[in-house]
Amino acid sequence: MLVRDAMSTVVLTIGPTHTLRQAARLMSARRIGAAVVHDPDTCGLGIITERDILDAVGSGLDPDRETASAHTTTDVVFAAPVWTLEEAAEAMTHGGFRHLIVLDGDGAVGIVSVRDIIRCWAPARRTVAAAG
Repeated sequence: MLVRDAMSTVVLTIGPTHTLRQAARLMSARRIGAAVVHDPDTCGLGIITERDILDAVGSGLDPDRETASAHTTTDVVFAAPVWTLEEAAEAMTHGGFRHLIVLDGDGAVGIVSVRDIIRCWAPARRTVAAAG
């Protein structure tokens, strides 16, 4: 199975000046765990996750004053839609993260998460167990 079969095509894109509270509200409303941060003045695309927001708020930072840019991961590993789920899982395991932005050309076309991969693998595992 390929990343394009598992990825979510709901891609929330925010700007670097969004506050952490704004990012959290948008992510919560869409029930997603990560947002693409687009900053045309710097490196382009980054990612902010629920964990980034949780860590910032948990350390006492003000979610109404802190901006996404201060908590964005910019050293991002991107996936391609034609990667296998095994390749995506390996990249996540190697990098220690749970989300990959999926790029096709120059744009983000999806995000694949550990949850997406498990959702795809779980039915296959049940089929193998039933056949055995």
